[in-house]
This record gives sequence, C-alpha cells and structure tokens, in this order.
Amino acid sequence: MTDTPQPPQAGDRLVASSAPPRPHRPARPGGPVVTPWRRLVGAVAYVVSLVSRVTALALLLYAAFTVFRANPANVWYQFAETLATWSSLGLANLFQLGDPRWTTLVNYGLAALVWLIAGSALAGLIRRAAP
Repeated sequence: MTDTPQPPQAGDRLVASSAPPRPHRPARPGGPVVTPWRRLVGAVAYVVSLVSRVTALALLLYAAFTVFRANPANVWYQFAETLATWSSLGLANLFQLGDPRWTTLVNYGLAALVWLIAGSALAGLIRRAAP
C-alpha cells in the first residue's frame, strides 16, 4: 500500500469536517415568473428611484457647497444651484435661521429627505403594481 494521493472521487469532501454533509436542495418549482410586464414595471421603478436619489444628491451637494463657502462663480456650483432651486419643492424658504449657511443646509437637506422618501415610496408602489 502506497501513500500517494488519489484523485478525488464522486462523493469525496474537499474539507475535513465533523459535521454531516448537507443534503442538496433543489430549486423551488413555481418560483416567480418574469414576464415582460414585470420587467417593465421593475425598470420604471428603478428609474424613479434613481431620479429621486440623484435629485437628493444634487440638493445635498448644493447645501454642502453653500456651507463650506464654495466659489459662486464656479460652473459646478452654478450647476448644483440650478438643479437645487428647480427641485427644492418650495422648501428653500421654509425656515429662516440666523446664519444663511445653516438656513440653506436645513431647507435643502429637508427637500433632499422629502425626495428620498417620496421616491422610495413611489418606487415601492410601482413595484407592487406588477401582477
């Protein structure tokens, strides 16, 4: 009898363990069927979620630019300001605090939060529409 390693055989375990081998679980029959309608609804829900997150990011970016006193002549600042004023949902003047930087942070941060909540809720409702 020689001590040369033997090639693995069917049923051999590659790692020594004292635990009994787990049985194989076959795939569930009758899983969710992916129809073209379900794909379309999923894609629309994804787009709604993506748009709401990008809009919230633009609002937060403008708030950060304002808090850290970015150069208002910069093209990125102007772009973020344009997106933020368009998408602030009328919340840009909700609170008037002593420091205009804090006012911007609170108001545009609140608008970003509203976009995130509304976008997630709308995407969830759209996903539930799929039969």
